[in-house]
Amino acid sequence: MSAMKKIKCLNDATSFLHFGIQYYAIFSLIKIISHIPFGMLYALSDILFYPFYFIIRYRRKMVRKNLTESFPNKSADEIMHIEKAFYHFFIDMILESCKLISITPEDIRRRMKFANIEIANKMLAEGKSVSVFLGHYGNWEWMSSIGLWLHKDAIKAQIYHKLRNKPMDKIMKKLRERMGNKCVEMYKTARFIANATNTGNKPCIIGFIADQSPKKREVKHFIQFLNHKTPVLTGTEKATKHYGFNAIFISTRRVKRGYYECEISSLHDNPKSLPDYELTNLYFRRLEHEIQQHPELYLWTHNRFKHTPVL
Repeated sequence: MSAMKKIKCLNDATSFLHFGIQYYAIFSLIKIISHIPFGMLYALSDILFYPFYFIIRYRRKMVRKNLTESFPNKSADEIMHIEKAFYHFFIDMILESCKLISITPEDIRRRMKFANIEIANKMLAEGKSVSVFLGHYGNWEWMSSIGLWLHKDAIKAQIYHKLRNKPMDKIMKKLRERMGNKCVEMYKTARFIANATNTGNKPCIIGFIADQSPKKREVKHFIQFLNHKTPVLTGTEKATKHYGFNAIFISTRRVKRGYYECEISSLHDNPKSLPDYELTNLYFRRLEHEIQQHPELYLWTHNRFKHTPVL
């Protein structure tokens, strides 16, 4: 074996070892957290809030900027109240998401309920495929439990962005697929839908979190969203119309800590009949209305409005 091949083999072995150590360390920690009873979990969340908010100050400048620009009519005190409520909820949601490793289907069905699920099941029973439009609002990780409520013969999937950290990506994929949904990387969406719709004559139901920021070269449409002229992804609309999917929207209400009620409604009865970008506009209007009711439940830590002017 040449020296170069030996070095490559050594590097591969080292990378594999690092991956394994990171994976099992992170997975073990999440599993330990997942077995903490909910009452103790929220007590831990209350404790973690103080160092997370006051010392680590995780993305506080970004959160403050997003809230201030999105709600110009709110006072500084109101913005501060929303900001603190958001961080309380954000820590809750992180810890709740760890529960996906060990929570039973029965328990999560009790904690994450889906009203009007018959709307989606009726479409699936009729052989119609469905696009689910939702945002980073409420506990979107627990949204993967919708598979427990859906027509058993349907193909269930969710589109996601692959994480740069490979061990964490593998763990999150494991968590998100535990309740019966398949994770599909965004760039594989078209191929997955084409294969699914051409195989076995089974309808699909696919979840799209469509409120992410597009790259500059991907920008094709702007909307007015939370007091910003915002570039938006249009791939969800394109896929929905191209493959003839029905479109539904899921709104979320946090009943209390650890309990959510999600309501399913039709986004439009005939997406193909709409002009370009109108389905996307409908989605963002629904999402904006939801955020305005309880802004603390939206994900404010991301630079959602980069390169976008305030209105």
